[in-house]
This record gives sequence, C-alpha cells and structure tokens, in this order.
Amino acid sequence: MADTFDYYELLGVSRHATEAEIKRAYLRLARELHPDANPGDPASEERFKRINLAYETLRDPERRRQYDMFGPAGVPGSGAAGTGDAFAGFGAGLGDLFDAFFGGGGATRGGTPRTGPRRGEDAEATLTLDFAEAVFGIEHELNVRLPQTCPTCSGSGARPGTTPITCSTCRGAGEVRRLRQSILGQMVTSTPCPRCGGTGEEILSPCPDCRGEGRRREERNFVVEVPAGVDDGATLRLPGRGAGGFRGGPPGDLYVHLRVRRHPSITRRGPDLLAVVHVAMSQAALGVSLQFDTLDGTEELIVPAGTQSGKELRLRGKGVPHLQGRGRGDLIVTVVVDTPTDLSKDQEELLRQLAAERGEAVAAPDVGLVSRIRGAFK
Repeated sequence: MADTFDYYELLGVSRHATEAEIKRAYLRLARELHPDANPGDPASEERFKRINLAYETLRDPERRRQYDMFGPAGVPGSGAAGTGDAFAGFGAGLGDLFDAFFGGGGATRGGTPRTGPRRGEDAEATLTLDFAEAVFGIEHELNVRLPQTCPTCSGSGARPGTTPITCSTCRGAGEVRRLRQSILGQMVTSTPCPRCGGTGEEILSPCPDCRGEGRRREERNFVVEVPAGVDDGATLRLPGRGAGGFRGGPPGDLYVHLRVRRHPSITRRGPDLLAVVHVAMSQAALGVSLQFDTLDGTEELIVPAGTQSGKELRLRGKGVPHLQGRGRGDLIVTVVVDTPTDLSKDQEELLRQLAAERGEAVAAPDVGLVSRIRGAFK
C-alpha cells in the first residue's frame, strides 16, 4: 500500500494538534475501525492500518518532527513497508486497544490482568551544542541524575536475605477491578492496587538503602550520538535511558532537548547556511578571488566583475547534511559592496576623472566653509 496519505488528515487533527488531541482522535477512530468491530470489512481494515501508522508516527516527538520536515520518507519505518505491522499489539481485540492507552489500568472486557513492576518514568535533559557540532554531528557526553536499580537489593525492594510476599489486597493480581456500564456495554475498569503499586507483592522488610522502592537516585554518564544536521529545538529519544523501573520494572525513556549556540558569522536556513562577505567598490567592479572561512575550512570565493551589492554566491555542498538522507545543502554568501568614505584628495580626483570618463554626474567638490565665505564677497 503506497503511503501517500497526510497523517494529520487521516486522524482529523490540525498540524498544531497537541499529543492529547492526537491520542483522543486516534482512540475514537480505532473504536470505529477496529477489525473486531468490522469483521470481514477489508476497507475498514485498511483504514485502521493507516490511522495506526499515523498515530505511531505523530505520538513520538522526534518522528513527528521528521515527518513535518520531510514527510513519510523522512520517518524510519513509514511507507508501504511500515503498514504491514499496523496491527502489532492490537490483534487480540478491542480490550488490547484500551490497554495500549491505559497500560493495563484502563477499561477491558475481561482478559488476563497485567501485573508486574511498573515501568520507570520518562525523563528529560537539555544538551547544548556548538553550531558546527549540530551541523556535522557529534558524540557528546551527558550527565543525568535519575532513579536507578538499587544494587543492594537488585531492584526487589526487599532487605537482603528476605523476599516479598503476595499482596493481601489484590492477592497477587496487581490491580483492583470495578464493573461499570459504558457506551460499549459492560466494562471492567482496572486500576493498580494501592497497596502494592501494581507489583502484586508486599515488602515486609524493606531494603535499607532504597526503602523498598527497588531503586535510588544516582548520577549516570553516557554518550549521546547526535546525528549530523540537527537544528535548535530538536529532541532525541533514547529508549531505556530514563528512570529505572519501580522494584525491578523496565526503565523509561530519556528525551534530550537540543540547544544550538549561535555562530558569529554564519546562520542557518533549513539545509542551507547563510553568510555575508564585504568587498570594496573596486573589487566588485573588477572582480576578485577571496579566501573565505567556512565550517569545512578555507574555500576560494570568486566574486565576478560587475558584482552588485546583494548578489548571492553559492558554494554547493558546503551546507547542512540532510537528515535521513544523502548530500548536503549549500553555503549562500551575500555580497555587500562597501562605498569608501575616507578618500584622500588624490583618490577623490581619480574617482572624479573616472566619473567624467563615464559621463556620470557627481556632486561638486566641497571647497570648505572659508572658501565659500570669501567667494561671497567677490
């Protein structure tokens, strides 16, 4: 199936929709189009695949940014190849669809309780890059302080030599269920057990170092691989680098927000870099070859004879590398012709001779205030 659809239109949201609005739109469409609700309807099945692909792309900040910039081609896993797994995680029915949103704590139509240690929280960090580092990419060290698995109890939360026992409230289920009526019929609402926090186990003798949580806050250093071509405001998602899970649960993700320092003489416009070069009037008129500093080093810049102020000179392939693709943008240099303001008498005379030779009218020489006063009394 060729992926030529606009993901925002598929979900019926604007391009400025929040994550919550995208989620609500997807859930509404998923209820309507899920194969369990439309057995034997291939058209609904295809639409469900498309909205699932759209949601998986737009729910992730980095994948959404790539889609906004480059369309489906810029998002790994998109396109025809990506739609084949559109039912991943939803094949068991509408109940699993709710679990995907509520993590086992939502509404289901029965099924097996989803228990176990809770996943760690997602975390955020900010990484500041030099301009050239953002253009060419870099491996940058990042230091974060987050909850990590407690080494004393190995994440169990129990004092060494002891073990957790089955929770007396949920009897190991990890959740408490309540029956209610809804527009979809009789539903069972599940919430994590308040006593054990969803683990299904109680700690009678907590670990002295983590106090039964199974994790403690520690500093952690690791290397972030920043791809070439990132821009200020981009966000990198690092799976499994967030907070450690509660009592041995899986870790969350770390979202690294990138900030890029300004360059003293170069700016960016998409994949292109922009700079300015100042040349003298004579250089612009007669042409000149200059040594120009770029991010790649010194390059020869040819200013053709007769160049006007504001002309753009393009150094191809000296711009920003394309994300998720090959090649680079260009370095566009704008020429500014400087008019001399500190001419000597000889230089002024030469310019007047040139103007006369070309038939160009110029202002009369400034004879000075004293000369003008003397001339008035003659």
